[in-house]
Amino acid sequence: MRALVLSRSGSSLEGATGDFVSGVTLQAASDEDVVARVLTGEVELFEVVMRRYNRRLYRVARSILRDDGEAEDVLQHAYVEAFAHLAQFEGRARFSTWLTRIVIHEALARARRRGRFVAMDEEGDDVERASLTLRDVPANPEEQAFAGELRSLIESSIEALPESYRSIFVLREVEGLSTAETASCMEVSEDVVKTRLLRARGRLRDELHARAGPAIASAFPFGAARCDRVVDAVLRRIRTEGANT
Repeated sequence: MRALVLSRSGSSLEGATGDFVSGVTLQAASDEDVVARVLTGEVELFEVVMRRYNRRLYRVARSILRDDGEAEDVLQHAYVEAFAHLAQFEGRARFSTWLTRIVIHEALARARRRGRFVAMDEEGDDVERASLTLRDVPANPEEQAFAGELRSLIESSIEALPESYRSIFVLREVEGLSTAETASCMEVSEDVVKTRLLRARGRLRDELHARAGPAIASAFPFGAARCDRVVDAVLRRIRTEGANT
């Protein structure tokens, strides 16, 4: 599918902080204000909302399809559909929710066509809040390598979740949406969100343990670089203190 490209005179709007909507900068304007301007003919401003939600919507599509290329293609198609039906947005839900629903519907339709859809699991229980975090910039190569391996392990374990759990987990735990927002995006009840999130966490714990169990003994490695730093520091201190005696 050809990508939807929106720009002003060939230049990106990414740095267009000088534009104003109702007295506030374009980047700070609400989705509804930006959409209103798009509907009046300022088509290029659609890029603003795309940049705001690209990461979330890609992750949601990716959680359903488990394929980078297809997720990107679905995202492009969903944006085109959203733009074509922008006048149908009535404001009953948040614009981000409306947009997320379009992506979810498109991704699910494609998953069904590919025979990848997994039936919903309705088992349930209560739920407590938790999160998974990784530092964005590890301090040294050892930590960078470990963080990369851990991220890969987490991503593959999330991918192993059933689709109905995976999408809710991504919206709640990765994107940080509330239970109510997630329920609205997925068009299910808040109780269903809580149920599936709890089950997703349980399955994720089991999957991580199964995959990482043999490697647990090698956690927190004392690598060569760290060893050298400690030895050098101790020797310098011994020499300094010995010279002073």
